[in-house]
Amino acid sequence: MQLPITALYAGILAIFALVLSAQAGIFRGKTGISVLFGEPANTELAQRVRVHQNFLEYVPMILILMGIIEINGGSATFLHFAGLLLIVSRIAHAIGLRYDNIAHPGRAIGAGGTMLVTLAAAGYSIWMAVRPMLF
Repeated sequence: MQLPITALYAGILAIFALVLSAQAGIFRGKTGISVLFGEPANTELAQRVRVHQNFLEYVPMILILMGIIEINGGSATFLHFAGLLLIVSRIAHAIGLRYDNIAHPGRAIGAGGTMLVTLAAAGYSIWMAVRPMLF
């Protein structure tokens, strides 16, 4: 079975992951800091690395859930809504995760949107698994 919807969002998000990785890597090259964040700590590098790490903590699980939903015949509308919300959320989070401003609205929007997509996809996946047992 093919997973064209999941493949679309996985591809887009993989490119975004490369952008985040490049932002950290290029900055490492400019500052000459190989590992960790330098001495004293370079907060801008720490921020760039954290944005990339946070992306990698959440996006793979959501893509797995999307693939499970798609392969089990879930709603294409749901998958596209989840994929688009995830992209918007991760962009907002990347903009809003700042070392000097914990209250940046992008951080809250990004974290909240990511949690919403995770919860919705997890719930839908569980429902698809238990529904045949109930009916």
